[in-house]
Amino acid sequence: MQNTQKTELKKLACKARMGAVEGTFHAKSGHPGGSLSAADIMTYLYFNEMNVDPTNPKMTNRDRFVLSKGHCCPSLYAILALKGFFGWEEISKLRHVGAMLQGHPDMNKTPGIDMSTGSLGQGISAACGMALASKIDNNPYRVYTVLGDGECEEGQVWEAAMFAAHNKLDNLVVIVDQNGLQIDGKVSEVCGIEPLDKKFESFGFEVIKINGHCFDDIEAAFNKAKETKGKPTAILAATVKGKGVSFMEDQVDWHGKGPNKDEYEKAIAELEAQLKELEGEC
Repeated sequence: MQNTQKTELKKLACKARMGAVEGTFHAKSGHPGGSLSAADIMTYLYFNEMNVDPTNPKMTNRDRFVLSKGHCCPSLYAILALKGFFGWEEISKLRHVGAMLQGHPDMNKTPGIDMSTGSLGQGISAACGMALASKIDNNPYRVYTVLGDGECEEGQVWEAAMFAAHNKLDNLVVIVDQNGLQIDGKVSEVCGIEPLDKKFESFGFEVIKINGHCFDDIEAAFNKAKETKGKPTAILAATVKGKGVSFMEDQVDWHGKGPNKDEYEKAIAELEAQLKELEGEC
């Protein structure tokens, strides 16, 4: 990947993080930690990988995205706004009564959302259905879904994985945001999921392990996924919960709470400094 392209993606991811912080601040609730950890992956998907059109969000040949860990939608909303699906002014209305952007994605109210999610484990199942429909309809779109590592404790995830491999869904890419933390603490202490790579391999997946904050890694993984035939792909992305905001990084307390005014101002100042530095690289 060229440095200029990489810098542009980093800038967009930084802006997405700012949106996640802004949204959860105005909502006085939400899930900033996991939103920040997945921001780079979702930025790459919407700005470099997927075939989507903000002017025609329901076009039949679009690639589909399912945020299986639906509570981490604040950064997804920011990315959709940056892409042009709706105005940035919606971000500050997050979780407000009657607002477009609610605490979990709603496909009936929000342009660019392909599946309503929230109950963990169900999003990957919906993604499998979409991928199978693509095969049946001979409509060659691809389907991407992001799961949390804590979400992989759900049995439904493995039912879906078995279904995906059985049906040879090579148009399905499952990305696990492995930030190591869930609401009650470390994933390894709540209900350890390792070796996650061997589990997905045993279910019939092509498995790729990456640094989920490195755009070169992300690009290489999605390119390999497109080359993989006859089986689905699982990308295991090592990330940092709360990435980009120093006092949120790797802190389980930021799984599910909004920042107060002082925390909001500090977080935005840090992200603005990062963005200014990136703009200096252009």
